[in-house]
Amino acid sequence: MLTSFMSYLGSQFSPGVAGNQLWALIYILIIFAGVSVAVIAMNWLERKALAHFQVRLGPMRVGPHGLLQPIADALKLLLKEDIIPAEADQVVFWVAPLIGLLAAFTVYTVVPFGPSQAVSDMNIGILFMLGVSSLGVLGIVTAGWASNSHYPLIGALRSSAQMVSYEVAMGLAVVSAILMTSLNESGTGTLSMIGIVQAQQQQGIWFIFKFFPLGLIAFVIFAIAMVAETNRAPFDLAEAESELTAGFHTEYSGLRWSLFMLAEYAAMIAVSSIAVTLWLGGWMHPFPNLLSAPAWEFIFSLFPALTFGGLAAIAFLGAARMPGHSFFKIQRAGLAVFAALLGVLALLLLVVAIAGRHADTSIAARFREGIDYVYWFVLKVAVFMYLFIWYRATWPRYRFDQLMKVGWKVMLPISLGVLIVTAIVGVLVK
Repeated sequence: MLTSFMSYLGSQFSPGVAGNQLWALIYILIIFAGVSVAVIAMNWLERKALAHFQVRLGPMRVGPHGLLQPIADALKLLLKEDIIPAEADQVVFWVAPLIGLLAAFTVYTVVPFGPSQAVSDMNIGILFMLGVSSLGVLGIVTAGWASNSHYPLIGALRSSAQMVSYEVAMGLAVVSAILMTSLNESGTGTLSMIGIVQAQQQQGIWFIFKFFPLGLIAFVIFAIAMVAETNRAPFDLAEAESELTAGFHTEYSGLRWSLFMLAEYAAMIAVSSIAVTLWLGGWMHPFPNLLSAPAWEFIFSLFPALTFGGLAAIAFLGAARMPGHSFFKIQRAGLAVFAALLGVLALLLLVVAIAGRHADTSIAARFREGIDYVYWFVLKVAVFMYLFIWYRATWPRYRFDQLMKVGWKVMLPISLGVLIVTAIVGVLVK
């Protein structure tokens, strides 16, 4: 096992390509833990951001500024009574949440956080990603059917119709990006997720700016479709509480309901990862070809430490501004400890950035590069996650007929036109 562990440290390939099962397992565990923590953080951030959009405070009771609220919610869901309707199909009722959860997490097998920071680099990675992510709707459909109730069934049918409507436009937008990868010396494109990012680096331009405005239009189509794919506002017709109570998961409670929420947020991160990979340069920092000198690389490597240092400063300022009343003593101490932890993490990242620049071993340098790659990828995904919250706070829910009209009569023709024009321009450029 130690030999397997050490032999991969100098590899330039993903564990799947290198055939190292131990490191593939390590990557899987890291990704599962990271996505789970991201979902917990997203739960808190969404509630706080929505509160500020609506001029209120949001969670404040559990921990400083409600930082421990997600943990309290998790404990509540674990201890809450788990009810199964008497007339429900119990086996399917149990399995349905797992289908959506497995589909959402399986997608991360081919998500490239860096040139070798992926579980595996499949030569059909984008097809695998789109195919597996679309299986999540099966969990919704089976949940609605197994509940043996009218409202969940209607919500499940709405979700399946919504998926069919927007999957087509999304697929055509993805094909437009794949066509752009073929504009190289060999004239061959790629379906590899890592290969798509490397194609953007070789061509010296992110695909969102390629053949402007064609790349931008394809990106916008995908961005709209991915909101509908994940059943998020303003396209959350499968969970329209004003019409269908809670939609497909009306009869679910406790732990099984939390699995649906975990799958939803994991799917949001997954589709955001696809968008970042296809159009925004994946793990690359801004202007990677123009600002590629060693000095610029070092400056960009300082960004992770500066980010966490800034967060630590904000947390310290929040602790200092708390009222002096004894009621806030524990709150202030907790926030100060949280700020100190962020500060320690920022200091460690700063040491890694400086040491990695002067490192004598390729392993130390690759470790620093790996942190940089993951940082820029996660930062871009975080922007999309914030936009999901912004959409929810800004736009009212669409009617179902409006949703279908946008999917079939607006997005489908536009995405098809963009695909055709992209192909023509690509041939002319060659």
